[in-house]
Amino acid sequence: MPEALPLLPTTVCGSHGLPSWLFLVREAVQADRLGPTDIQEAYDDAIRIAIRDQVEAGVDVISDGEMRRVTFIRGFYERLTGLKPLPVPRRMGPLNYDSHCPYEVVDRITAPRGLGIVDEFSLARPHADRPMRVAVPGPMTLLMPLRRGGPYQSEESLVADLIAIVRREIQELVAAGAELIQLDEPNYVMAAGKHRVVKGGPGPMVDALNAAVEGVRAKLALHVCFGNAHNNSFATPRRYRPLYPTILEARVDQFVFEYANREMAEIELWSEFPSGKEVAVGVIDVKAFRVETPEEVADRIRQALKHIPAERLWLVPDCGLWETPRWVGVSKLRSMVEGARIVRRELGMGRGEEGRGT
Repeated sequence: MPEALPLLPTTVCGSHGLPSWLFLVREAVQADRLGPTDIQEAYDDAIRIAIRDQVEAGVDVISDGEMRRVTFIRGFYERLTGLKPLPVPRRMGPLNYDSHCPYEVVDRITAPRGLGIVDEFSLARPHADRPMRVAVPGPMTLLMPLRRGGPYQSEESLVADLIAIVRREIQELVAAGAELIQLDEPNYVMAAGKHRVVKGGPGPMVDALNAAVEGVRAKLALHVCFGNAHNNSFATPRRYRPLYPTILEARVDQFVFEYANREMAEIELWSEFPSGKEVAVGVIDVKAFRVETPEEVADRIRQALKHIPAERLWLVPDCGLWETPRWVGVSKLRSMVEGARIVRRELGMGRGEEGRGT
């Protein structure tokens, strides 16, 4: 990172809680009541609010809040060619993972206009006074709702085209000046062991990530969670152990894992499988409505420090805040920042070294 950060930097996974009025904007867009200028103005305003929320909370490395994205990865499929929407499996009852549209692959998948993430970053960067994290969907996670068909005779050939799309987006982000690029791959635990992209590669899915970042000159992070659609996990059981030690072969600088909502379970794996890479530890439970106290966050940090050296430990919510009410998400970020300050003081840092102020 080009800017010096405090010990135990605080950051986010990507998405921020949406302002309430943005839901009305999305309804108006679906009803064709807004023009392109109206839409851009609304989303630009939402991004500025998301950035200000994080800045005022004191977060060290922020994001644009992913205000323009819809339901994590769902909006990206509108930018891909070669897909045919299939019937939504279930429309009645509570929204969940089977309430979203799957896609049949009917032709070669391309992204002629990219995934739109470069534009998101370029529009947001001038409004931020500190480093930014940009999240990009990993190739294996983009694969989740796709039903193979069309010209693809194997899953490997389909994934190869998804890898090329992700690699191009990352390369263009680097050219645009992105400081920290995070690849989101919840599908690692949702389908652990199901996919193998390159025979003889380093592991079931890590080889796809390594291919996507090949030749990239930037700080890279890998976010692996258990899902968060509608505040629900997808993966059962929720365990990281099956990913070790293969996951350590990912060519990234930082791992981003969720721990808070599992009472810090499996944090000890970092002692069992030591790594010289950074670990961003989830110390905020985004699936819980209750706001943690700073002291509760500090206790989670202390547990992480038993297994990860302070110089390699980052602090983050378990996942993005897009399913969290905005006021709850902001309150949780404030608790995360204050919890970090408590532990920094315990480690002997002075008040001038405690991290960003508001």
